[in-house]
Amino acid sequence: MKSCRESLSVAAARRLSAAGDEEEKMAAGKASGPEEDAPRLSAQESDALTRVDSSLFGYQGLQEDGASMKALLVKAVRCYESLILKAEGKVDAEFFCQLGHFNLLLEEYPKALSAYQRYYSLQSDYWKNAAFLYGLGMVYFHYNAFQWAIKAFQEVLYIDPCFSRAKEIHLRLGLMFKVNTDYESSLKHFQLALIDSSHCSLSRAEIQFHIAHLYEIQKRYRAAKEAYESLLQTEDLPAQVKAVTLQQLGWMHHTVEQLGDKANKDSYAIQCLQKSLEADPSSGQSWYFLGRCYSSIGKVQDAFVSYRQSIDKSEASADTWCSIGVLYQQQNQPMDALQAYICAVQLDHSHAAAWMDLGTLYESCNQPQDAIKCYVNATRSRTCSNTPALAARIKYLQAQFCNLQHNSLQSKSKMLPSIEEAWSLPIPAELTSRQGVQSTGQQACKAQPGSSGSGQSLPPHVSPLDQADGQSSPAKRKRTASPAKSPAHPPTPSWTLSPQKQQLLEQLRANRSSLKPLQLQMLEQMEVQLSAVHQMRQNSSGQIRASLPNGPSLPAHPVPRGPSCSAPTLANGPLPSSVGNNQTPGARANGDVPYLHPNTLPHNCTSPGDTRKSQHLNSAQGLQKGLGSLWAGPNGDRTLSSSASADSGPHNQVGLSTTTPSEPAVNHLSSPSSTSSPASSSSQTATSGAPHGTVPTKESAALQANGSTATEHPSPDRSPPAASADNPPLTTRSPAAGSRSNHVHRGSSASSPASSPSPRCAAPAAVNGSGGGACSEDSRSPLKLEPPELCIKASLKPSHSSSTVSIYPTSTDVLKACRNLGKNGLSSSSVLLNKCPPPRLPPPPLPPLDKDKLNPPTPSIYLENKRDAFFPPLHQFCTNPSNPVTVIRGLAGALKLDLGLFSTKTLVEANPEQLVEVRTQLCQPADENWDASGQRKQWRCESIRSYTTIAKYAQYQAASFQESLREENEKKGQKELSDSEMTSSETVSRRHKGPFKQVKFGTNIDVSDEKKWKLQLQELSKLPAFARVVSAGNLLSHVGHSILGMNTVQLFMKVPGSRTPGHQEHNNFCAVNINIGPGDCEWFAVPEPYWGVMSEFCEKNNINFLKGSWWPNLEDLYEANVPVYRFIQRPGDLVWLNTGTVHWGQAIGWCNNIWWNVGPLTAYQYKLAVERYEWNKLQSVKSMVPMVHLSWNMARNIKVSDHKLFEMIKFCLLRTLKQCQTIKEALVAAGKETVWHRRSRDEPAHYCSICEVEVFNLLFVTSDSYSRKSCVVQCQDCARKTSGDLDGFVVLQQFRMEDLMQVYDQFSLAPALHSSAS
Repeated sequence: MKSCRESLSVAAARRLSAAGDEEEKMAAGKASGPEEDAPRLSAQESDALTRVDSSLFGYQGLQEDGASMKALLVKAVRCYESLILKAEGKVDAEFFCQLGHFNLLLEEYPKALSAYQRYYSLQSDYWKNAAFLYGLGMVYFHYNAFQWAIKAFQEVLYIDPCFSRAKEIHLRLGLMFKVNTDYESSLKHFQLALIDSSHCSLSRAEIQFHIAHLYEIQKRYRAAKEAYESLLQTEDLPAQVKAVTLQQLGWMHHTVEQLGDKANKDSYAIQCLQKSLEADPSSGQSWYFLGRCYSSIGKVQDAFVSYRQSIDKSEASADTWCSIGVLYQQQNQPMDALQAYICAVQLDHSHAAAWMDLGTLYESCNQPQDAIKCYVNATRSRTCSNTPALAARIKYLQAQFCNLQHNSLQSKSKMLPSIEEAWSLPIPAELTSRQGVQSTGQQACKAQPGSSGSGQSLPPHVSPLDQADGQSSPAKRKRTASPAKSPAHPPTPSWTLSPQKQQLLEQLRANRSSLKPLQLQMLEQMEVQLSAVHQMRQNSSGQIRASLPNGPSLPAHPVPRGPSCSAPTLANGPLPSSVGNNQTPGARANGDVPYLHPNTLPHNCTSPGDTRKSQHLNSAQGLQKGLGSLWAGPNGDRTLSSSASADSGPHNQVGLSTTTPSEPAVNHLSSPSSTSSPASSSSQTATSGAPHGTVPTKESAALQANGSTATEHPSPDRSPPAASADNPPLTTRSPAAGSRSNHVHRGSSASSPASSPSPRCAAPAAVNGSGGGACSEDSRSPLKLEPPELCIKASLKPSHSSSTVSIYPTSTDVLKACRNLGKNGLSSSSVLLNKCPPPRLPPPPLPPLDKDKLNPPTPSIYLENKRDAFFPPLHQFCTNPSNPVTVIRGLAGALKLDLGLFSTKTLVEANPEQLVEVRTQLCQPADENWDASGQRKQWRCESIRSYTTIAKYAQYQAASFQESLREENEKKGQKELSDSEMTSSETVSRRHKGPFKQVKFGTNIDVSDEKKWKLQLQELSKLPAFARVVSAGNLLSHVGHSILGMNTVQLFMKVPGSRTPGHQEHNNFCAVNINIGPGDCEWFAVPEPYWGVMSEFCEKNNINFLKGSWWPNLEDLYEANVPVYRFIQRPGDLVWLNTGTVHWGQAIGWCNNIWWNVGPLTAYQYKLAVERYEWNKLQSVKSMVPMVHLSWNMARNIKVSDHKLFEMIKFCLLRTLKQCQTIKEALVAAGKETVWHRRSRDEPAHYCSICEVEVFNLLFVTSDSYSRKSCVVQCQDCARKTSGDLDGFVVLQQFRMEDLMQVYDQFSLAPALHSSAS
């Protein structure tokens, strides 16, 4: 694409120069109205600009000639804008594309977006311009519009895999997929970035860390451990990378049981964390982790000192305060524990663990009313994982409280202040005082035998927070009003005792003789506090510094601002990624305790439940954080609560919860915006932001205080409004917007003292990812924020090549034309796509269906005898595209199939040790999908993979059946309602109240071995030809090798509740499923034309449509006018799933099923298979069916009389032939010889071991693997990224060009024949 971009740029520069001359003549002819002369570009300047496009973004060498280059870009922008205005917008589209590039390099993101959208609206084949798509993707990435950035970047790689910034694209795709919790895709793109030898924003070590962290998030702990330890062996490893690697490695050993026994794990964890602090002593997260480790082994004092250091280094951290509360509670210091928990929940109103621990504390002090309030707030948090248990506990405490209500002594001798009183308590001075912390903190990194022992008492709160500096503490800055109604009188100064505390003190003094030891200790503390109050009153002399009671204070030190990293003032209106996080800092009474609900998420975070992602987008605008703030959490967890399983032992002693956080820590990602060392990264740490799943802190909300709002996406058929002469964003800024300089870079707001911009951003070269998202509410956007439409359905109709290659030339003509293809401005990889735009999601069919047609009857055919099964119209009916699914009932009886051959008993007798993949799932109603707590519906269908044998699963299947019989008998003897009184809805509602039981689903059992399963496979030959595993009319029979589960039989063993999640078959092939019985299965199916809608639903729910596990919410589908077929499959029924049908199903009873795929020899089947092949390529997903290899085999083996099918196959052969010839010529030019490697019989098709695209004929194999005869294959693009001159690679050739030419020439349209029986 390089030459193409240069030619376009040269043409634009020439037109610009000519237009400048014409403009000068026109200006000279004007008699009146003095006008400022527009700048003119010299020939030298125009020539320099021809080499400027978006690929320089972040790499422009402004260090050497920065001022002059920037001045040239500014001049070029003024010149272009002037010409566009004078021409009233009627200029060549390339002007706008160049203008977008220039503004992008100048960090004028709103102008860049405006210009790019104008180019998009004018240029119909914009998708051919990789530089445009790359620049547009960078703008979207800057605004955190990840959904659109991903689409733009994927299209760049699709049309030009060798794009000069492909590594940067893979890096950013990896980061975005990581944020979206699509870890498989993220890992793949990071690995693709790692093998690329070119430069990108992150160092190789940082990319390796991301890969290791992804292993950890995926719970592949052994691989993560090896990756972390391998990274630590790297020479000259930057200190920041070393520190965070040791941090994650240490914490992983502390929390993961599989990594060894507890003693060795904790010792190794502490050692790693100490080394991490040696590399980066300022990491509050490492101090916090170290404190957790010390706490777990009983070193209370060391843990306390580490927590104190964490607060000192990282400011606001609800996790740390929660853990401090646990320490105090373990040491029988309830008042201190109370204050620490209050700090935690004030910092993070939705910190479920802190609320649960606080409730436990109140419950242990016999204060059920306060415990109830805390538990209620815990259940409101999205991070709460044991809501049912809490709900039961709340119900129990409410009953207990009613019994205690009449006990007057209970109210008089409360051990702790109520939750309302505690909300106004001061923060412990011992914890917030920074005096002497440095000297005591250094001892925390050394093991002190004398400092261990659980019987020690922690430092009490000896003063009422001697905070004359107002809101210096993070928790103090986060204070909200009391959960009770706000008093009418002004707030009491922080150094005085509140009336409630004074009343409590009087009560304790009056009952001194009858107080318990803990109450006596609290009385002593309050008396000490009272004496300190009197002393402070004497010392203060009336000088009290005013503070903000409910909002963040100004930082004590000015926050540095990086001018080159600050986002430009947005004059053109809201941005695509603006975040609707404008929460009010004040209090909200909710259940007597403030609880802030998360607000609307940005449009690129469309899952309403994914508040963790929303928090990330607020706290890490533009992914502009250093490595130190990247990754912190147990196995990726950010909510490092006191309830983590690693510390469950000590916690259980005081009745604390033992839930384990499970959300991954992808909140904080390293900035890919610059190329300097990460050692100079931001001083922020991972604890400076709210944990995952929580409402953002007020500091992050302050970044959005200027009116950042969420915006809607345009519908797929809408095009962006065009900029014109009446559209001033290209040349002017709104005065209102200009006066409100909304620098949204993290750290540029005075209300966020915990964050400061990274020094890496100071260089003008780092122009990408400097934050963004906030804007003026009243600023106007002529663009209306509508991104370029990237979703137009691709036409697969064969088209002519730009080099006069028709669809029917001879092979000689094709090769002759290929010799000139490299000269027409297209790269070798783009030759295949010179008339094929990237594939798009199909829009939903129009007009939309009426609501009464959204549950259509499932086409069903009843067979009575063998003749019915072989009747030709049956085949035609099943393969008719208007029938997405067909149920053939009575098939087994009509054909006298012996289904007993597939029964569990026969399977155990035939092959008991056959491997079975087991999916552990939750047993739920078939038409619903709930989270583990049973409280919220979701699309994500979670399961745990394991393996067993047929014999062992058969035992489980039988035991499950026996258990069900036993339960049924027990219910008959105990049930109070008759069957007529018990409705299904009542049954379902009951199941929602409690946790669902787990079931195990035996899946993907390979039944392809003809020696082991001879009788079973022979029995299936009784089926009609169109439904057989192997037949001449089955496309998959022409692949030439086995594709497990597709052209071979697979078996499924089920118990009630076993689910097959939603999906389309690989490459949209048809499928056959026979229920062996004895139980039934329930199916759901959606027609193929609606798969785009299903994909969008998955995207909204942060699930990968192609690789993720999902169970659709029927309410969502009906609301979107998506028809759903729903039916029961009984034993002996055959379900035929037509091409591309989306489906999912669940077992109602105990049963087995057999399954395989079929490819009817039709143009419709081939078309949809090729479409999915190209869509998989765009999405970087492996296609299980090698369509190129299959097409050549079809050309060799069959005669095609269908004109449409013939054209598509011929066009595929043409493109492949062109590609082979082009690669051959490139190898000859590079002096690289090919090695003949004849294809062996039944040899599988080859895929690139890196990017997983199909590799045909010319295989790039590493020299090492070739010498070992293992032949690790790569595609040309990946091989050249690894080594530009292909050094270290051997190129194997499997087909001679003469043979391919002969196949191509001999493949011709056969005369139509009238088919009879099939």
